[in-house]
Amino acid sequence: MAKFAHDEIVPYQQSDLEKKEQVANMFNSIAYRYDFLNRFLSVGIDIQWRKKAIRQLENLQPKKILDVATGTGDVAILTYQMLKPEQIIGIDISEGMLDLGKKKLEKLNLTQHISLQTGDSEVILFEDNQFDAITVAFGVRNFQNLVKGLQEMYRVLKPGGKLVVLEFSKPTQIGFKQIYKFYMNVAAPAFGKLFSKNREAYQYLNDSVQAFPEGPAFINIMKEAGFTETYLKRLSFGICTIYCGTKSALL
Repeated sequence: MAKFAHDEIVPYQQSDLEKKEQVANMFNSIAYRYDFLNRFLSVGIDIQWRKKAIRQLENLQPKKILDVATGTGDVAILTYQMLKPEQIIGIDISEGMLDLGKKKLEKLNLTQHISLQTGDSEVILFEDNQFDAITVAFGVRNFQNLVKGLQEMYRVLKPGGKLVVLEFSKPTQIGFKQIYKFYMNVAAPAFGKLFSKNREAYQYLNDSVQAFPEGPAFINIMKEAGFTETYLKRLSFGICTIYCGTKSALL
């Protein structure tokens, strides 16, 4: 199975643990500051990115949605508020992030509509053809095996179902590109250390973004996993990209 450069990028270089275990430990350690740092580091624009990704599902009107790498449940909550599906299930490998997400659901009285559970993107514990749509926001970079994760999501999608991936990418516009590079290389790790006491997590963010096969390269990987009707939308000068693909109804 094909491997990619970002598959080898890990949060803790000295650790002997596999990538997925390191990622789980990293998110457990920063969970209490994760939502705050998302808003702070993106100046709040990450909420708009998520909304634009979710709007890719409006025409489909999905009833059952899986949110992979759900974290603290931001996308699951926004998806319910915007689309009102019958059921959303969020899975993540970080217990710390899920615990915070569950508290959010209780506060918002959404526990009847959204359930969060421990789950591995590369071994999704659902039968084939279960979900009308799958969302992943800022999660595919963290997969230990990108192809396997995409194949698993394809498997549990119903024929005609749609995958929406939101992921960081690198801007190409001269001038802005240099500002972004400084921000990701220097500012984000420094703020990460200041607010979460974990510089490695935000250094990993930059390293994994740099190594990720973005744009048309990622679209090609989606196609290899079986997805059709693929397309991408770049957001905010290319800082972030939405990728979409469909599981053919003619199966």
